[in-house]
Amino acid sequence: MNLTPLAPQDYFRLKPYFERQEHRLCSYSLVSILTWINQEYRPYGAFLDDTLIVCGEFNSRKQDRHMLLPISPTRKYTPEMLADLAEKFGFTSYWYVPEDYIRQYGRERVDSLFKLQEQKGFHDYIYLTEDLSGLGGNRYSKKRNLIHQFKNKYLESGKVAAEPITSADASECIDFIERWCDERGCDMVIDESLACEKQAVLNTIANLDILEVSGILVRIDREICAFAMSSRLTGEMGTMHFEKALVKIKGLYQYIDNFCAKTLFGGYTYINKESDMNIPGLARAKKSYYPVEIVKSFRMDLR
Repeated sequence: MNLTPLAPQDYFRLKPYFERQEHRLCSYSLVSILTWINQEYRPYGAFLDDTLIVCGEFNSRKQDRHMLLPISPTRKYTPEMLADLAEKFGFTSYWYVPEDYIRQYGRERVDSLFKLQEQKGFHDYIYLTEDLSGLGGNRYSKKRNLIHQFKNKYLESGKVAAEPITSADASECIDFIERWCDERGCDMVIDESLACEKQAVLNTIANLDILEVSGILVRIDREICAFAMSSRLTGEMGTMHFEKALVKIKGLYQYIDNFCAKTLFGGYTYINKESDMNIPGLARAKKSYYPVEIVKSFRMDLR
């Protein structure tokens, strides 16, 4: 069975396979699959009956090549079927297996075929949309206060405009992400995870009209200072793929986060804000918004 490279241009061809997608990890977002492409990593795919097979190949870290759980609108894959599928395609590992899958079939059954290992940097944070849009109660008082300070300084003076991202904004969005990266050092040598995320952002911006991504940007004095992009993950959950704001502007991050919860996720019960990549500061920031659940990610290696 031949695996072929996947690219953003494949979006509409692959979209039907994701219409009943139920896995709650962001790795199963079609947008994520098609935009996390860089000099080190690329997704590959194949069609098997009514199923999309997705694999990840690495240029230098060959030991990290892996499969995702098969994606099908009609078929469920048991652990035994996964073992057969891995052998068929010449792989030994599945990555980003949600804990829900292991619970569904039982750890003992899965463990008889695969060695299980938690992928601690890839657990996804899940929030209630109504929590992030309302920010009610004492636990969100600091967030509300920061938003109030931001509005007093910028919004009420008419300096702020929040608007949907369109392809016409691509050039300015690229300029912004370069400034954002200058604050953090998005270099492959300095921080590989940030460098790969930057490339995913650029890939998404370049294909906004194809990928059906929803996005918001915030301008201050007509200059982009923050943006966020989201897409569907499951029938009741959307994914916040990227949420970037200049840290020097107090309250801006809290403002755009709240604005996006109100405008981008109105049709969803839950918001998936992805993982913390084992970055302590990012983990603290995500926990400060009080997730209702953290969906664990597992690696499964054939025995």
